[in-house]
Formats: sequence, C-alpha cells, structure tokens
Amino acid sequence: MIRKGYRFFDEGDFNLNLIGIRTADNQSNSFNDHFAVAWRFDGVPHCLVFPATTDPGTFWRENPINTDGTAILVPGQYPGLWQLGLHRGQYRALVQRKPARVYRDNNRDSVIDMDAPIDDGLFGINCHRASGTRESLRVDKWSAGCQVLANPFDFSLLIALCDRAAEQWGTTFTYTLLEEADL
Repeated sequence: MIRKGYRFFDEGDFNLNLIGIRTADNQSNSFNDHFAVAWRFDGVPHCLVFPATTDPGTFWRENPINTDGTAILVPGQYPGLWQLGLHRGQYRALVQRKPARVYRDNNRDSVIDMDAPIDDGLFGINCHRASGTRESLRVDKWSAGCQVLANPFDFSLLIALCDRAAEQWGTTFTYTLLEEADL
C-alpha cells in the first residue's frame, strides 16, 4: 500500500485498514479473492484475511442491473468509502457513503472486463456477507459489484472489529482494493 502511495493507518488501537486483494482470475464465480483487516492493539500488529470476492457473480455479469453494465470496483484507495449501516435494509454491513470508480462491463458474458468504460458515483458498492448461515462457495447472485465475504462468521468478526473501531475512530472506513500483481 505504501509503495502505491496509499495511506496505511498505523496510529492508535483499532484504526482499521480494510484491504481487498483481487486475484488475476477474471472468469471465476468463486470466492477466490481476499479481504484483509489490519490494525494494532496495545501496539501489537494484527491481520486477518478472509475468503471473499471483489468481483460480481456470473449471474450479474450476464444480466446487468444497470443498462451501462455490471459494476466492477476499480482498484485504488477510497477514503471514507463505507459506513456502518444496513445492507439493502436487512442486516448490518458496511454501506457506500462516498463515490467510487467502477468499470462498466456490458458485454453480458461470464468474463470480467477491466478495459470497460469507467463510471464514478454512488452505486451501492457495499461490503457484506453471502449466506447468513454457511460459507458460500459460488458467488452467483451474492455480488452485483459489492465486496462480499464468503463466510458469515468471518463477516460477523469484521463487523465486531468495525464496531470496536467506531468507538474511537468513527463509523466511516477507508477501503483499499489491490490487485494480486501489486503484492
């Protein structure tokens, strides 16, 4: 992150770094990406990494909600992108509160196209879980552009960390999306 000129929050306890890592596989419909959360507690660094997707599922790639195409978050750092709230009014999650950049993949195939036009705005690019009861193996309809954790227990831990961080740092969170090649 530092090499790319992004901010890494390293001061104080529970100042969370939320980091997505997109793998090079642009055809998968699985949770083959990673979602990391890094922080310090009593000066000791901690980092957890969860299976996730940073890509929309095959269903939404082939059936875009938006006429301009399916949203695929552009890698980068998004200060204050998310706040604690309700995903689709149903359960606690991290919901978009500031504009984000997305590719608009509109050729209706199963391959994610990163050479598509870029759109900026508020599109509901949230961070949420897939199933509420079990770990999911396939993305399918779980993501139309959101950053989605495969395991509901991992997601509960993430939200608990965000709740703890909110006590000191506020309810908004920066998100950084990296590509596997950046590591």
